[in-house]
Amino acid sequence: MTVQFPAIGKWFRRPNGTLFEIVAVDEDDGTVEIQLFDGTIGEVDIEHWPELLPVEVSPPEDWSGSVDMDPEDYVGKKEHNMPSGFHDPLAFLDKL
Repeated sequence: MTVQFPAIGKWFRRPNGTLFEIVAVDEDDGTVEIQLFDGTIGEVDIEHWPELLPVEVSPPEDWSGSVDMDPEDYVGKKEHNMPSGFHDPLAFLDKL
């Protein structure tokens, strides 16, 4: 099995199932910046890249895992007295 060289925008999966995307490659510093599906950013030395045993995969259908939010995530708890529609900045234009 040959190890694929990391390239920006490619998705990989480790043997433990961790899914990540290459977001930067700094050849001068010898590092690869990765972003896990949940949004966590990490950095790997290029010399340690083969140790990850990465397998190139297709991007997930829902590749927005780190930014995926339900409407409930925008709504505060009632004790905060947040006005309805606060998650839509344009909703306040008619009220001003």
